Parts: sequence; structure tokens; C-alpha cells
Amino acid sequence: MEFKPANNIQDLQYFGEFGGVNPSVSDSSTYTFLSAKTMFDTFEGNTDGCYLYSRHSSPSNLYLGEALAAMEGTETANVTASGMGAITPTILQICGAGDHIVSSRTIYGGTYAFLKNFTPRMNIQTSFVDITKLDVVERAINSNTKMIYCESVSNPLLEVADIKGLAELAKKHNLKLVVDNTFSPLSISPAQLGADVVIHSLTKFINGSSDTMGGVVCGTSDFVNTQKSVIDGASMLLGASMDSMRSASILKNMRTLHIRIKQHSKNALYLAERFEKDGLKTVYPGLESHPSYKIFKEMMNMEYGFGGMLTVDAGSLEKANQLMELMQGRNIGYLAVSLGFYKTLFSAPGTSTSSEIPLDEQKEMGLTDGLIRFSIGLDDDIERTYEMIRECMLEVGVL
Repeated sequence: MEFKPANNIQDLQYFGEFGGVNPSVSDSSTYTFLSAKTMFDTFEGNTDGCYLYSRHSSPSNLYLGEALAAMEGTETANVTASGMGAITPTILQICGAGDHIVSSRTIYGGTYAFLKNFTPRMNIQTSFVDITKLDVVERAINSNTKMIYCESVSNPLLEVADIKGLAELAKKHNLKLVVDNTFSPLSISPAQLGADVVIHSLTKFINGSSDTMGGVVCGTSDFVNTQKSVIDGASMLLGASMDSMRSASILKNMRTLHIRIKQHSKNALYLAERFEKDGLKTVYPGLESHPSYKIFKEMMNMEYGFGGMLTVDAGSLEKANQLMELMQGRNIGYLAVSLGFYKTLFSAPGTSTSSEIPLDEQKEMGLTDGLIRFSIGLDDDIERTYEMIRECMLEVGVL
């Protein structure tokens, strides 16, 4: 049967304590027990349905985790206080001293900084490779490798990972394939393609209103429960837990995710096609000129499109900054990091979200000074938006 992620979310039913159409929020940091033995058993991980302490879990967090697991088609999920709060415990749960990771070279700057600068303190080494070349990925694997790490659609260069191919490599070498799916919720379902663990920054498209941070780790019950263990679970012990109020808010926003993703994708495809026709160097997975267009099309859940992210090269950092400032001044969008908002957001990644990557490495991977990353908003009249952007581009000399 065809995997339908939005149906899986829709089929979940939660009622509030007094019959509310939204589940009640568990506004407590700690929970009572009827007996001391039950408390002991809960600490040992031997009781289902008992809540111990909100750093471990809460009813609100479990509701959201269940919805996200349903969306990705995994056994369960654990929500966290931020995207990095999902990424770092996952890496540290799988890898220890002496272990090795093969990672995509184009990933979110925070993840890159963690792998490049932080994990070597624990003697965990990472090889950064072109994730689109399976032979290069395989050559980087050694006897100490424990994980292949990538993003479905990479930040900010929009490289597309061949998740099926990477999953086969991971299985062949007995590795875990961890995929950050932040840029492509609903559009791509990595667990259905063979990924072991799927991560999201809920801050972005899934929440969609740029008013909270959040993250999630979707995977098997065994893996997620290991992360939550009070004895040696990385998520539990590092403490990046989500607040119940925030998880309740994100769960409500998830109900409209399928509508929003379709509009983000529709608008992004329209703009990408127009920009490319205007002669701009435009990168968008939905363009046939994208090197991984066919792979994305093979992997995608077609009705959700190719996502809301695109890049345009303005030619120089000076022109990029002039263009972004002008577009913000005319209320086309906001000069801001992050993505997945109702309004279009734009930034120059080389000096913002990817600034942790050294300049020589940025150059090697093709991250140019003039690159602008667009998170396309939910504009109803995208033709009007295009005309406004084009006028700005003409004024600053990008066109």
C-alpha cells in the first residue's frame, strides 16, 4: 500500500481531559505515584503509561512524538527542545571514542561545527564527502565507521541524497543511516527508503510559525528508548527536553502541514522556473536542470512537491545584501535565518547559517559569496511576488 504520511497524522485521535478537541496540556514538571515501588519501577524503565519527570517525557510530548512517528512511518519518536537537541544526542548515542562518521559535506552549519570541532574532543572523527556520489561515500567507510549522516535536501546547497542507495551501503557495512529531513517533510519519507533514524528541526516547516524551537528523533522503539534511558541515554542525560506547552502548540500546527507544504512547493517551483528563465543561476530540486532532479522524483511523495527552498546566485555578497535589504524594505519577505515561515525568508548562508564552515571549504563545495537562500512563503498571489522580486533585482543589477 502506498505510504500516505498526512493520512497517518489525520488518523490519530486525541481528546482533552474534558472532551476538548485538542488534548489537554500536561503543565507539570513532575508526576505523583500511588506507591514507592511504582516510582522505582519507572526509574528502571519497567512501567508503561507512568510519567516520571518532564525531562524524561510528558503526555504532551508523547502525543507530538506519536504524530511525528506516524508522519515518518517509524515505530516511535522522541521530541526535543531544538533541532540540535535532536541531532547531537543521536550522534553521541550511536558513536563513542574511536568511532568514525561519514557525513555529507553540505549540511547545516551547526551540525558541521559539532562534527568538525566538538566531537573530536571525544575522539570521534568525521569524513566529509560529496554525499551524491555513492562510490565516494563507500571509499570513506573504514573499520571504525558507525554512521552515515546526511540531509535529504542539504542546507544550503540543496544537494539531494540518494537515500535508497545510502541505505543499501549502510546495511552492507552494518552502519546506521541518519537522515535530517528538515527541508522536506511529507515530500520525502526517509524511513520508507531505508533510513534508520530520521531527524527534524521542528522549528522550521513542521511548526511553521517561527515562534518556537523544537526537534525530533524518529526511529525504532529500541533506539528511541535507549536515548531516553535514565542510566545512559544521551537525550535524557544531555537534557534538551521540549516544554509541554510548546509540544502542544506544534501538534496543533501539524494539522495544517500538508496544506502548507503544498503551497510552499507550488510557490517555490513557480519562482524557480521564472528565475531560471530570466537567466539567473537558480538551484531548486524541482528544476530539470538540478543534477538530482530524477532521484528526488523517484523518492518523493508526489502531491507535496519539491519543497519550499531554493537558491539564487546574485553574483557577489554586496549585490546579495543590497537585494535582500530592498526586498525586505518592500515587504516581499524578511532578511532572517530559519525557514518554513508564512512569509518568505532570505539570507546569505556564507555569512550566516553556514558561517561555521571555513571559507576554503565553502568555496570547494560551491558555496559562493553571492548565494541567497530563499525559504518561499505562503503567498496567495505568487505571480505578483515574482514581479516585485524581479523589479528589485533589476534595480540592484542582479538582472
